[in-house]
Amino acid sequence: MTLFALYIDPGTGSMLFTILIGILGVVVYFARSVFMKIKFLVTGGKKAKDTGERKAFIIYSDHKRYWNVFKPICDEFEARGKDVWYLTASSDDPVLKHGYKHIHPEFIGEGNKGFSRLNLLKADIVLSTTPSLDVFQWKRSKDVKFYVHTFHSPGNASMYRMFGLDYYDAVLLSGKHQEEQIRILEENRDIKPKELVYAGLPYMDELTARLRSSEQTKQSDRKTVLLAPSWGSNGILTRYGERMIDALVKTGYEIIIRPHPQSFTAEKDMIEALMEKYKDIEWNRDNDNFDVLQRSDILISDFSGVIFEYALVFDKPVMYAANSDFDLSAYDAYWIDKWTGIKPWTFTVLPKLGMELKDDDLDDMKSAIDTCLTSSKYKESRNEAREEGWKCRGTAAKETVDYLIKKQLDLNK
Repeated sequence: MTLFALYIDPGTGSMLFTILIGILGVVVYFARSVFMKIKFLVTGGKKAKDTGERKAFIIYSDHKRYWNVFKPICDEFEARGKDVWYLTASSDDPVLKHGYKHIHPEFIGEGNKGFSRLNLLKADIVLSTTPSLDVFQWKRSKDVKFYVHTFHSPGNASMYRMFGLDYYDAVLLSGKHQEEQIRILEENRDIKPKELVYAGLPYMDELTARLRSSEQTKQSDRKTVLLAPSWGSNGILTRYGERMIDALVKTGYEIIIRPHPQSFTAEKDMIEALMEKYKDIEWNRDNDNFDVLQRSDILISDFSGVIFEYALVFDKPVMYAANSDFDLSAYDAYWIDKWTGIKPWTFTVLPKLGMELKDDDLDDMKSAIDTCLTSSKYKESRNEAREEGWKCRGTAAKETVDYLIKKQLDLNK
């Protein structure tokens, strides 16, 4: 008997998987609809009264770490006396104890419990930084008029998982590269064009304001190195692991490691093993990263969004570990590259922000770090990156709320 192997490239495999999930979702939705109709007939045609009140504005946050994204927006709504319902998937989200008068927070539960609530919302506008609306569990509610996405960094609109922003009605932008990427995806997928509005980055504005008003908290003259990788197969800890940490320890500098929050879930075994072996190193898990960004002297990362905060807000040197084998197959960037040859903006702007960390540099990390710390070549290029990727600096919360209020009025004319 002859066996035939069918090869499917990673990008196509990811798309087929997503399509399969979508088909299963339709089947489940259809079955649920049939069940409800049967229940309706069995109960004599008595329909439960829907007492849910339509909200003007709802904010949805899938994790407490995004409080720093939404707090400036909430502050602006609060100052204008506008009621907003803030739904969070974290039981310890700071918003729950903040004490706003017009911001009404609610813990809606994690996983399917939370999605069940989201899928039945009644609102004019829902604002979120969570991608994949209407792709997996989180479905568009038929009683929500308009969904708006806001970014938490000036990075790529295409570095979300496939179809990440396709089913939003509007996206708030911080740079032209995001607009270009979204329009390419819309054109090639033949989907309805979204409203694209330049509104900036409230979180980075807030960081800037805090930095200007704060005092330096560094306690010693010893250099402090912050290692803050992303998670997944392309991240530094996955690629280098103990070799990277050993190289940093040998420098004699103070070391802080701040893994991506998702690493503690998706890479739990690896992180726990490293934390156990390197107990003398500071492992930072603060929800707010301001303190570690301020007291460190240099950042080492990969493609994590923290690079933009560190370089553009704190104006400090960065080292990044490039990855020529970066697997784009699960991201929208894969299709943009396939259709146009355009690479993700993050990868093209990184050389402007800092020094590439090569494999050989791990043999003498102290020398590589010292070179980066004393170089002045990246100062001007960081200014160029600010102009490219960070529009509406200082006014993002106002721009965001101005747009949302105007849009809500337009929807109800």
